[in-house]
Amino acid sequence: MRLAVCLLVVALCPAETLTERSRRYCTELIKIDTSNPPGNETPAAEYIRRELEKEGIAAEVLGGEPSRQNVVARLKGSGQQRPLLLMAHTDVVPVDPAQWTVPAFAGLVKDGYLMGRGAQDDKCLLAAEMAVIVDLKQSGVALQRDVILLGEADEEAGSTGIQWLIRNAWSKIDAEFAINEGGSALQTPDGLHLFQIQTSEKIPTRVRLEARGTAGHGSLPRSDNPVLHLARALVKLTEADQPVRLNATTRRYLQDVSKLNDFRWLSAHLSALADPATAMTAANQIRARDPEFNAILRTTVSPTMLSAGMKINVIPNLASAGVDVRRLPNETREEVVARFRQIINDPAVEVVPAGGQDMPATEPSSMTTPLYLAMEKILAKNYRKAMVVPYMTRGATDGAFLREKGMAVYGAPVFLRQDRESRAHGNDERISLVSLENGTNLLREIVVAVAGR
Repeated sequence: MRLAVCLLVVALCPAETLTERSRRYCTELIKIDTSNPPGNETPAAEYIRRELEKEGIAAEVLGGEPSRQNVVARLKGSGQQRPLLLMAHTDVVPVDPAQWTVPAFAGLVKDGYLMGRGAQDDKCLLAAEMAVIVDLKQSGVALQRDVILLGEADEEAGSTGIQWLIRNAWSKIDAEFAINEGGSALQTPDGLHLFQIQTSEKIPTRVRLEARGTAGHGSLPRSDNPVLHLARALVKLTEADQPVRLNATTRRYLQDVSKLNDFRWLSAHLSALADPATAMTAANQIRARDPEFNAILRTTVSPTMLSAGMKINVIPNLASAGVDVRRLPNETREEVVARFRQIINDPAVEVVPAGGQDMPATEPSSMTTPLYLAMEKILAKNYRKAMVVPYMTRGATDGAFLREKGMAVYGAPVFLRQDRESRAHGNDERISLVSLENGTNLLREIVVAVAGR
């Protein structure tokens, strides 16, 4: 009798669909507060392990700090090809609850959107990857390569999670290529779907300018006032034209988007950008029209913090400024700092690396791998009016550390943006339920095309 009741319950409660599962996973991940700092990602890693092990997928929680663990799972294939890595981070940036209209960690649905910190960055992708790997297991899809799932800690701050894994557990995540965050999908005003596959990313390179002088009474102006030296240095640095450098990604991206109606004006500048003698002039003309394009042509400099003095009538002996630098991925921090010192050219001002992780200089991931080509084909097939382009993001992910190891890493643009602007790191972060559903289906199709037999 008890067996009959159990069978009846199963019959009346069908298994979750792929998209129902991704929505549940995303909701439950949002409810786990992994704000970084302090992170405390271990509860999220344990949640992922439990959910995957329920489905017969072995998962391991591992890392350097007990409260900041990563999670790695592997669905075995035949081994004919090297593995595919599905990666996403479990931590999120902090919130100011007073600026939100809903609780940031409740996972509420409002007006067709799943609300919460991490809904866009990056728990939506993590949930979709979890749902896909479970669906592959349940469906018995024959795989020619292992599919690895990685939920990593500390992407939003120090990148300690991915670095620990590379140093201590590389064999567990080593793969031919990886699907990561960083891609972008949006619809243009004329109805075209623009899919930007992230193949490269700019590198955060924070520096501090420190000006030193002689302290004194404010009633006696001094030529060595560090505030004056700092102000001049900031003006010099921000007004200097940083070198223009194209790479394989940005060259192809500019060529492709210049075919769009809104950006046909770019065509007139492409040949000049390719010539070192005219590249700077062309980049400055582009900057005057659209600073977004300028930001992919060269390293950018944004002063963001100032500190000097303790009293208005006292000349300080130290003035400092924090500068957010986003260097091109094929430049090193040392190159950038040396150039800044030359531009400022003032012995009273020092350019000091301002902490944070120094991500490696890397070349873009190839646009001819099976994964890139599969994304290109599947995205174009699913949308009648579509353009798929390689893309270098102004922001950064942990993909640079894997590219340095020789892995091709791609930000998959599977979630079509419904808002006019991204709300990642913003107030009332959210993802459209339609985008989450469609993106999960697209991700499954891509994974099967690359990993299936």
